[in-house]
Amino acid sequence: MKRINNIFYSLQGEGHNTGRAAVFIRFAGCNLRCSFCDTEFESYREMTEEDILTVIRDYSSHFVVLTGGEPTLQVDETFVDFLHQHGYEVAMESNGTRPAPRNLDWLTVSPKVSRDGRYEVRGERLPDEIKIVFDENTNPEAILSPLTTKHSPLLYLQPCDTGDPVRNKGITQACVEYIKAHPQWRLSLQTHKLIDIE
Repeated sequence: MKRINNIFYSLQGEGHNTGRAAVFIRFAGCNLRCSFCDTEFESYREMTEEDILTVIRDYSSHFVVLTGGEPTLQVDETFVDFLHQHGYEVAMESNGTRPAPRNLDWLTVSPKVSRDGRYEVRGERLPDEIKIVFDENTNPEAILSPLTTKHSPLLYLQPCDTGDPVRNKGITQACVEYIKAHPQWRLSLQTHKLIDIE
């Protein structure tokens, strides 16, 4: 049984796959409590794999995004295999503090500080993209350096949504200037918020 907060159909709003129609499976629970998190993921209903399949079959896209909360608390390779067997491409959005299934088609890690105060990506499945939430105090290179010793993922900076439009504008401007000075990074905007969709 999986603890599912929500299943919905929308467009991917962030990162490399921005604009793709996607079925989002939001898992309940997270092992972190980030101050800027704007996602309600505590409530849930228990669902079997077949229950989940029954819901997602109603949607046209076969691109599934496993998100949360923190999906690695519940998702394993068996569940990813189950989705693959039914024709789905499987992406995951994770905080990187726990190993992700090795058989994912795409892994986005938005690194957060682990309990021991370090940024890291755990497990053998390395991310396809790293997406760092950026504000006035963010040092992307300091976060990135311990994460990319083995490979070169796509790198995204995403301006933090603080809820304060004036501060948000300053953060976005600072983010743009940082990327101009460090062009290995790309800008990720939360386009789903900009166009007011889920």
